[in-house]
Amino acid sequence: HNFTIEIHQPEQPHHPFQSFGKMKIFNRTAKADACITEKEVRALFELWNSALATGDSRIVASRYTKSPYLLPTVSDRPRMDFASVKDYFDAFLLKKPKGTIVEGKINIGDGWASDAGIYEFAMGATGDVVKARYTFNYVQEDGIWKIQHHHSSVMPEEIAMGKAISEDEVRGLFGLWNDALATEDPKTVASRYAKAGVLLPTVSDTPRTDFAGIEDYFTNFLKLKPQGEILESHVTIGQNWCQDVGIYEFTMGANGKKVKGRYSFIYVHEDGEWKINHHHSSIMPEGIVNAEPITDEEVRGLFNLWNDALATKDPKKVAARYSKEGVLLPTVSD
Repeated sequence: HNFTIEIHQPEQPHHPFQSFGKMKIFNRTAKADACITEKEVRALFELWNSALATGDSRIVASRYTKSPYLLPTVSDRPRMDFASVKDYFDAFLLKKPKGTIVEGKINIGDGWASDAGIYEFAMGATGDVVKARYTFNYVQEDGIWKIQHHHSSVMPEEIAMGKAISEDEVRGLFGLWNDALATEDPKTVASRYAKAGVLLPTVSDTPRTDFAGIEDYFTNFLKLKPQGEILESHVTIGQNWCQDVGIYEFTMGANGKKVKGRYSFIYVHEDGEWKINHHHSSIMPEGIVNAEPITDEEVRGLFNLWNDALATKDPKKVAARYSKEGVLLPTVSD
């Protein structure tokens, strides 16, 4: 008789320290003679790049020695231990970076190796591509090649001469903001604004001058499921700043309405990305002064909106159909 025996391994529960198992994959023991080739040195960058792809800052920090010295691209503070290196990558990994070496020079010494040049990052979270200069110094620690020193800096000519951007690219920044609206996540929209960004919104009297205030505005606005389209645009480009002003129109997915407005976006280059430093949005003023035209049929249609609100059995939705200073003389209340 032939017998087939199947052994089913029970599914292992996720362990909070599961990523430390992954750390071993990224930190294999080096060859005993401590020799390393140029190809192997370059592969150490790919190992670091693969650690970035995990999205886990602990795995990235594990690629550095116990006494590292990281001079990061977008932080003034040197990072000299595991906790501070991890802290830097907590923020950087939110951009979903993927690095490519554009140009590099390798040197190999007795128990050490260096790789220096220019690398480029594609930011998966925003679509931006950022170029910078790099230096990696590697040493063996506990038989593993680790990063002892990592210096990363922005391209200096872009600081002195300004980050180059074309008119089409400026208009493309509106597309990034519009894509953020489509996520319906107010935090994602607020992240498109600079650290000191100011928003003067269309339907709020309160200027929004910080992340929390901007997020708060979009928490309500996104309930309308807006998607914008630029109808008229005028672009100006300066040194490390640019502006796009004109007229846009929003289609509100929640109710099918179209709303036209005037806009001003002023962008600045911050932490390797173009961000909104100032956003002013206002309704078309002639509609205020001359009143928006409406037909008899549309007036009767307003009753249907109120009636549909009744059908929801939600008193808040019914009350929302009334103006801020609305007066109700109800049927069954004095």
